[in-house]
Amino acid sequence: MNEGIEQLIEALSFSPDNIPLRLHLAELMVKGFMLDDAAAQYQEVLNKNYGNDKARKGLASVFYKQKKYSAAILVYEALVADNRLSGEELVPYIKCLVKENSHNEAIEIYKKVLQQIPNFKDEELDSTLRMPSANTTGRRKRRNEDEEEDDFEDDIEDIFGGEEFEEPNFLMEKPNLKFEDVGGMKKVKNEISLKIIQPLKNPDLYKAFGKKAGGGILLYGPPGCGKTYLAKATAGEIDAKFISIGLHDILDMWMGNTEKNLHEVFAQARNNAPCVLFFDEVDAIGASRSDLKGSSMRHVINQFLAEMDGVEYSNEGVLVLAATNAPWSVDSAFRRPGRFDRVIFVSPPDTEGRIEILKQHLKDKPVENIDVAAVAKVTEEYSGADLKALIDIASEYKLEDSLASGSIEKITTKDLLKAVKQHKNTTAEWFSSARNYALYANETGLYNDILDYLKIKK
Repeated sequence: MNEGIEQLIEALSFSPDNIPLRLHLAELMVKGFMLDDAAAQYQEVLNKNYGNDKARKGLASVFYKQKKYSAAILVYEALVADNRLSGEELVPYIKCLVKENSHNEAIEIYKKVLQQIPNFKDEELDSTLRMPSANTTGRRKRRNEDEEEDDFEDDIEDIFGGEEFEEPNFLMEKPNLKFEDVGGMKKVKNEISLKIIQPLKNPDLYKAFGKKAGGGILLYGPPGCGKTYLAKATAGEIDAKFISIGLHDILDMWMGNTEKNLHEVFAQARNNAPCVLFFDEVDAIGASRSDLKGSSMRHVINQFLAEMDGVEYSNEGVLVLAATNAPWSVDSAFRRPGRFDRVIFVSPPDTEGRIEILKQHLKDKPVENIDVAAVAKVTEEYSGADLKALIDIASEYKLEDSLASGSIEKITTKDLLKAVKQHKNTTAEWFSSARNYALYANETGLYNDILDYLKIKK
């Protein structure tokens, strides 16, 4: 035994009620890994001086070191109730809660630590309670498809700004859009009609064939081709409510909360059936589990699959649409029957579609003898967003001319063709990647539509 400890024990034999001396002895015993003896000394202090903070904190620390987590929690709970712990003093309490699988309570206490010390980090707790950046599979921030898409920041802290993430508010609407408002895409509209619209309009007929109203469709293709717009129009066609969900709407920095958010959005859709539930950039939520290894996002994917299966709750009347620019990154389990069992390629609009889109975007603008067919002819592989960009550029030309002349100058075919030279299509990069997947990772024929569009023989 350490000579200093022996001397303190001897001193206490003459002065057993000396609290500071006994506390000092207990501290030396902890340093000497004499944990049972240290616990006995702290307990003796509490017997003589009930509620002594230093003794309570020391005893809790000893219990933690002895892996007596339940006993440590009881002491820590009393200290917290008396407001005697703050900042980093709470960390061992949180770790005890984690060891006892009390994750919700651990998260709440950890939030208090972060409020007091905003930049505090603990590798053990962060890996257990928070969603680390390595687990974030999202690569793009959801925006309107007629706007430019920004890359996610790689660090999850940038997404949340290092602050507590607020409870999501899932916005529900009833779109006035119809299929007639969406230019082109006749084949896609027909497939959506057969899978989603007709079962609601002809329930008895579909019931006779054992088909229910509901299920899922995965839309994929280059960005800006109207996948979100089409989803809204689908809801408008059946007079259904519409909920659009992106990664930012459900992802929470705390473990387990993202799964809760997913359940809540499905519950909201079920309570408001018929309802179209649209997941934008679904590859950010449903990435391949084989790529995630031990990632906590695997639990998110499993929750998503469970909600789609409707094992505990009926999904009757819940129509799930999802969009992705990277279908090859979506876990194959999502494509099983009853989930996204219909995968549809949304290509850039064909010539007829481009004419329709150009007309729609030009109808409320000052124009003069626009030859939309001529513009459509030179804009092959342009997305709907690209075509809108052309009109915006041409409008800027005419705004400048109008300011100079003092009167409204009308947009002409020449202005649009000039804009084509300035703005090239944005789909080329996507097709470059998609072509490789269609050629070399197409065992099931999933990407045959890409090959057909690129006129590549299978």
